[in-house]
Amino acid sequence: QVRLIESGGGLVQAGDSLRLSCALYNGDFARFAMAWFRQAPGKEREFVAHISWTSTATYADSVKGRFTISRDNLKNTMYLQMNSLKPEDTAIYYCAADPLRRDSRHDSQNNYPHWGRGTQVTAFS
Repeated sequence: QVRLIESGGGLVQAGDSLRLSCALYNGDFARFAMAWFRQAPGKEREFVAHISWTSTATYADSVKGRFTISRDNLKNTMYLQMNSLKPEDTAIYYCAADPLRRDSRHDSQNNYPHWGRGTQVTAFS
């Protein structure tokens, strides 16, 4: 059973940075496409960023230029570097894994059968 475990969340001031990590267990990490989603209080879960198994990245418009997704296949870990955090970035951040490495609809939650439990990020002004 594939397991995903997020870490690195926290409470920061607006303008600060955080780096989230997502470790994958019981699977061949290098063969998965990976993604980050987030869910703010009272809102639907939304797409943040995707990284293909060949390390091509795509981003939601709301985080472009501020967030960077990356992966280290030797460590079975994906990262999300978040800079210039804003209060509206406050949410629970989830990582997700796609074993089929689909080339389209990276923002669709239906592409990802494996999910972590999430890590809280809070940015205050």
